[in-house]
Amino acid sequence: MSASKNTQPVKIGLFGIGLDTYWDQFEGLEQRLRGYVDLVGNKLNQFDIEVVNLGLIDNAQKAFEAGRTFKREDVELIFLYVTTYALSSTVLPAVKKSGVPVIVLNLAPEAAIDYKTFNNLNDRTKMTGEWLAYCSACPVPEIANVFKRSGIPFYQITGLLNDDPHVWREVEEWVAATKVANAMYYNTLGVMGNYYGGMLDIYANLTLQCATFGGHIEIIEVDELSGLKGDVTQTEITDKIATIQKWFDVQSDCPEDEVKRAALTAVALDKLVYKYNLGSIAYYHKGSGNATNEDTMSSVILGTSLLTGNHIPVAGEYEIKNVQAMKIMDSFGAGGSFTEYYAMDFNDDVVLMGHDGPCHPAIAEGKIKVKPLQVYHGKVGKGLSVEMSVKHGPVTLLSVVETADNKIMLLIAEAESVPGPILEIGNTNSRYKFAIGARAFVESWNAYGPAHHCAIGKGHIASKIMKLGNLLNLESIKVC
Repeated sequence: MSASKNTQPVKIGLFGIGLDTYWDQFEGLEQRLRGYVDLVGNKLNQFDIEVVNLGLIDNAQKAFEAGRTFKREDVELIFLYVTTYALSSTVLPAVKKSGVPVIVLNLAPEAAIDYKTFNNLNDRTKMTGEWLAYCSACPVPEIANVFKRSGIPFYQITGLLNDDPHVWREVEEWVAATKVANAMYYNTLGVMGNYYGGMLDIYANLTLQCATFGGHIEIIEVDELSGLKGDVTQTEITDKIATIQKWFDVQSDCPEDEVKRAALTAVALDKLVYKYNLGSIAYYHKGSGNATNEDTMSSVILGTSLLTGNHIPVAGEYEIKNVQAMKIMDSFGAGGSFTEYYAMDFNDDVVLMGHDGPCHPAIAEGKIKVKPLQVYHGKVGKGLSVEMSVKHGPVTLLSVVETADNKIMLLIAEAESVPGPILEIGNTNSRYKFAIGARAFVESWNAYGPAHHCAIGKGHIASKIMKLGNLLNLESIKVC
């Protein structure tokens, strides 16, 4: 089973700017600056995107042509490389039609002008031409002024064209954020079942989710998943059991019939994903006397965990906002496991966090244990469950928050997953240490009013998530 195929190639625009008046005045300057733009284009091509490189734009007429091209090519972000002084009239027409954010690259060819060599040229025309090759910072205030007055979102990267890790790390993060915005826009989210009654914080505005992130939401009945189990063959069950044994450490007290039941439902889940081209799922089933549906929904945890590990994140308790957060984290390559506060350990200054239901196998510390539970606390039925900790090291927490003024906010925190004792109850469970301390973290996090669930992923990626927020025009808050 593979992730949703409903994606489109990511196109990013690039152009440099110059002033055509200079070319006849300063020999070799135009060719030198075009070479700089091509160098940036070659580096962008390394990020597995389609680069729409329009080269050097040096007058207003070319700028209008560039604007039409960017619009026609449907670029999702534009990099503007400021090579030298240029008129803002060569910029605005090139970006206005596309309606996408602009990243201004203020990149000098070297760390500094060689003043001695420069002043020994003994030719003021040559000296001016050399100076103009280093003049990238000059028009940036003019461009910023015009962007501000035109309502065009823009961001800056300042540094060196070559040998500057900061510059290309920032570029990589903007590209990564654009890819995630693209993944969210074309994602199909399946919602199956119903809300957990009374859990008011998780109720979501589906229209707001689509308006903010894009995508399509497919409403699915639990009965359909139950029905698909009738199409499953014994060979498919045998193959799925082999997959379960590969990915999980199935404990000796797990009944064989429970493993088969989980495998049957896992295959049915695969068929459901394929039918609707799902890229993520949120589900919950209260149970209302329908034995078939109870059997299905009490055996989904292994199948939904496998899907989550294969880039189709699944959230329990019908947590739509949180599966959006999980999809964001997974699209960044960070994983994205479903979690909530369990308890606080004031002796070790850590917060214990985890959840029942699906885990994310790709970010586990060691092999995930499968254990039988005689009761799913607060839920219907019994069956197999997963016990894991998130891989020790840096992690990032993300909550997609619906605010009181009907907007979406991204709430972020960075922490460390640390070793130590956990609650061995057959659920996910990890210990997290925060730079501001456990007490300050929970108070700061809670103050923004998120739902009680969040997504956890490996690595410190707050800066990438905040760039995604910028692309989507969302408020992003990092509490630590």
